[in-house]
Amino acid sequence: MSITLTKGQKVSLQKQNGGTLTNVRMGLGWDAVKKRGLFGLRDQSIDLDASALLFDGAGKLVDQVWFNQLRSKNGAVVHTGDNRTGAGDGDDESIRVDLTQVPTEVKTLVFTVNSFTGQDFSQIENAFCRLVDEAGGGAEVAKYSLSGSGRHNAQIMAKVSREGAGWSMTALGIPTSGRTFHDMLPAISGAL
Repeated sequence: MSITLTKGQKVSLQKQNGGTLTNVRMGLGWDAVKKRGLFGLRDQSIDLDASALLFDGAGKLVDQVWFNQLRSKNGAVVHTGDNRTGAGDGDDESIRVDLTQVPTEVKTLVFTVNSFTGQDFSQIENAFCRLVDEAGGGAEVAKYSLSGSGRHNAQIMAKVSREGAGWSMTALGIPTSGRTFHDMLPAISGAL
């Protein structure tokens, strides 16, 4: 059963049978708003990029996964590839995480999205991020809508944090700016 999250809402990643999620996928999807031209509406390409940033308990960035580094140092976090247009249905970019293999020093994974091509979120519609249980047959665990136009071109989507022996996900939805996650780091540090 999937939960539709609202900004700031937190959900435990414990399974209903008492177990915990082990392999998850953060999916990002979006559509570009059609632009009005001389001959009617036309498609535009918007290159949104998903990133996963791994932080230790002190808030120090210890690893990152993004279009320029598709795997974490130990391979626990893997980006499936860069979609440069948003074309197609469903998830346009995905990041897989083996929670059992995330280094113990990592306390929080922060998932971000930014417009590499520079368009702001007023040019994007139907944007979402969703957490999927990869080990449980691909069942959607939680979904968070990123839509809502604005002049920002990046957003801190969600964070997955250690809680005792398990994990939890918090929908953040913090608008910010930046063409890559590097530009967003000051805003991210405030979200930890």
